Amino acid sequence: MFDNSDRTEIAAMGEFGLIQHLSQHFENKHAKTVKGIGDDCAVIDQGDHFSLVTTDLLLEGVHFDLSFHPLKHLGYKAISVAVSDIYAMNGMAEQVMVGLGLSNRFSLEAVEELYAGMQIACEHYGVDLVGGDTTTSRSGLVLSLTAVGRVAKDKIVYRGGAQPGDLLVVSGDMGGAYMGLQILEREKRVFMEVPSMQPDLEQYDYIVGRQLKAEARKDVVELLKMLDVKPSSMIDVSDGVASELYHMAKANGFGFHVYEEKLPIDPQTLDTALAFDLNPSIVALNGGEDYELLFTVAQSDYEKIKTMPDFTVIGYVTDVTSKNMLLTKSGNQFEIKAQGWPESQKDS
Repeated sequence: MFDNSDRTEIAAMGEFGLIQHLSQHFENKHAKTVKGIGDDCAVIDQGDHFSLVTTDLLLEGVHFDLSFHPLKHLGYKAISVAVSDIYAMNGMAEQVMVGLGLSNRFSLEAVEELYAGMQIACEHYGVDLVGGDTTTSRSGLVLSLTAVGRVAKDKIVYRGGAQPGDLLVVSGDMGGAYMGLQILEREKRVFMEVPSMQPDLEQYDYIVGRQLKAEARKDVVELLKMLDVKPSSMIDVSDGVASELYHMAKANGFGFHVYEEKLPIDPQTLDTALAFDLNPSIVALNGGEDYELLFTVAQSDYEKIKTMPDFTVIGYVTDVTSKNMLLTKSGNQFEIKAQGWPESQKDS
């Protein structure tokens, strides 16, 4: 199956190269398996509809830091992360399962706090927590989430399906979660050096909230249905717009042109990025963890979405294969490079 005679460092392959390498020899054997590896969810034919199944893994020290991430917020965020993939397929989440790895430093009360956040999220998204597994962990808290949902066969949206000329649209705003993380890590460093100093977070409430208590965009799927708009392709923004564009370009066989001046950036994100001497546009493209929806629509649907304040047209699909370009405010063009991990995990 795999014929490797030399040692290859995973870091040299990157996240996307690793996934492609490991999955290349797997073929679907069951007729009901409509879509396997390669999209936000696996798609299974249930006769009158498709079931959607997805899984996410959250590791302490990689995806969250419990020195500043409240357990209740983490529980809420974990469910949001899981169901976001279901919404990215234009479906509705119905059930979640939670795998939990715990070290002996966690009390019952701490675990109850974690699950209290999960319960609030389940009620918010209308999903049932139907099971999972628990085990001992010697490397901190481990959360494994599996979400199950459904979508009508004629409503499902994949990463692929866009056509040249389609408009590229994003919900919400970009980069807030990343800048929220920068604030939290800065305040942690200050506290470690001077324990008497209390964190100053009030003026950063929006971006800190984007990081600590992510919201999946169930409302976007409902709004698209109300507007009678079916995206030609869609993905959720978990790793950053640049990485998601990579996935969409690969699935569609086309590239994207993105206008820098159109990137939706909240004023708090903008001001904080500048204070950190960071380019706000780069933050918006590469920040990650915003869990907004990035999708394409036919130009004929523009009239339906143009007045929606939460939708921003940031570019369009080109006929240039696999080239994603940023058209800057100054009139220059630069290729948009996807990161994924291991590069981005240093910032998570």
